[in-house]
Parts: sequence; structure tokens; C-alpha cells
Amino acid sequence: MNRKYIVKLNKEQREHLEKLVSSGTAAARTITHARILLKSDSSDGAPNWSYAAIMAALDVSEVTIARVRKTFVEQGLAAALSRKKPDCVYPHLLDGEGEAHLIALACSQAPDGRDHWTLRLLAEKMVQLEYVEAISHETIRTALKKTNSSPG
Repeated sequence: MNRKYIVKLNKEQREHLEKLVSSGTAAARTITHARILLKSDSSDGAPNWSYAAIMAALDVSEVTIARVRKTFVEQGLAAALSRKKPDCVYPHLLDGEGEAHLIALACSQAPDGRDHWTLRLLAEKMVQLEYVEAISHETIRTALKKTNSSPG
């Protein structure tokens, strides 16, 4: 594992992390990251534990220690303590206008020979009416669930 990320905490950062760990009110992941940083601190008089010692004491992997150290060095304390944002961002197929059309469709009369709209029928009709190029029944379900609407 690459150990080039050296953690050096200043007095304020160390106090903040110690308070965070001792209060116990933060998320478990945040407290674990704080402990990793405290044990990794290589300032004068600081613990400067090895990866193996941190792994054994905190029951974390070497990869986690490296990632927390790297994030601290490159992005700062706040980023090292917080959760990483997902890399993948999926585009929403339905904007507000699309959802409005979907709700209006779900509330309308069901097609001939049907008692009520199904999710698959709604998906097919949304494509047929050219509100979207393609859409899954699961996307229809989540959109209707979000708006407390029901196809039945």
C-alpha cells in the first residue's frame, strides 16, 4: 500500500477530532475516520501508529486507512470525515413536466378492456405519447410512489 500520505494535525484539528470521538454522537463511519486520523497523526508527540496497528485496533482495512489519509492530505479534514459522494450520477428521465403527464395519465380512464392502469401500460403509453424515448416500469413506480399516486 502506498504510504506517501503523511497526516499532520494541528492543535485545533486534533482537539476537534478528540471531541468528536469522545462525544460519540456522530455517525460510526465518521468516528472511525476520526480515530484513523488521530492514530495516523505524525506531528510531534503524536501517536503515528503503523497501518498494521491501526488495522488491528480499529478493525479497518489498509485500503480504508489509505483512503482516509489521502482524502485528508488532498481535500482537508471535513472531506476525510464525511462520506464520499457517489461517482455515478444518473439522469432523471422524468422532469416535473414529465411527472405531471404521468400523473394525469395514471388518473385518467384505463385503456379499453382494462380495469386500471398497470405500471407497464403506463410506461408503454408514455413512450407512445412521446413524453420519453424509453422508460421502465420501475421508473414509473418510483415516480408515482414519490408523488403518492397509484396507477390503480
